[in-house]
Parts: sequence; C-alpha cells; structure tokens
Amino acid sequence: MRKKSLFIAGGLCLIDQIIKILINNFFSYAQKITLIPHFLFLTKVYNTGAAWSILTDKVYLLIIIALIALAFLLNYQPKFVPKIRTIIGFACIYGGLIGNLFDRIIRKWVIDYIEVHIFSYHFPIFNFADICLVVGFILVMLAIIKGEDKNES
Repeated sequence: MRKKSLFIAGGLCLIDQIIKILINNFFSYAQKITLIPHFLFLTKVYNTGAAWSILTDKVYLLIIIALIALAFLLNYQPKFVPKIRTIIGFACIYGGLIGNLFDRIIRKWVIDYIEVHIFSYHFPIFNFADICLVVGFILVMLAIIKGEDKNES
C-alpha cells in the first residue's frame, strides 16, 4: 500500500513543481491575474513560513518538522486497512509535503499562487501542494473515523 501511495505522490509532486516553475518563470512577484472576478486569482508570492505564514523565516525548523512528519506517516500508514481512500489520502499528504519541502530546501521559501476571496474574506494565498495536504488529511481522517486505522493483517 505504501509503494502505491509513494508512486502517486511522485506524480502529485511533479505536477506541483511544474506549476511552480511555470508561475515562477512567467509571473512577476505579486503579479495578479483574475480568473473569476471577485473570487479566484493567480498571484505569485513567496512564503517563508507555513500555513497563514506561521513560523515565518523559520525555514530550517519547517524542514525538520516536515521530515519528522514524513517519517512518522511512512511508519503509520501500514496500520491502515489498504483501501483506495487511504492510499490516495497518504499519497496526497506525501505529495504535498514533499512538494513544499523541496521548495524550502532548494529556494528557502514556498511559491504560492492561488488566491481566493469569499465575500470580504481573503484566504491566505496557497498552492497545489497545500490542496493535496488538505485533501489527504481529510481522507485519512475519514479512514480513522471509520476505524480503518486498525489493520488486523
């Protein structure tokens, strides 16, 4: 099950890095393009922190946290019943984690570019890897709620 998740994660990480390369090469810093007026924009920014810019400029700490999380998850995944939900869930988490980890190691920041406004609230700008992390977390949490984290084999 872990091999399947890592294979899928490799594809997700590749997609993440291709998008980031395109954004980095074709956008100026803070350049904004409207995709859906008053709702969805592409805006290139660099984030030296984690979600909502917490731990800003703590790049090495974030790298260490990501490596520990990756090691924990690789060890934890075999405890789950091998279902498509858990395979995809862990793949998304691995892909997102590695995609942003790669940025932090190579660039010392993460390239973010998806900007969403809902009414007067402006979400922090995020990227494909962040979407993968959230989707993966939701899928793994659903598996835990359903008791699929107790593989008896």
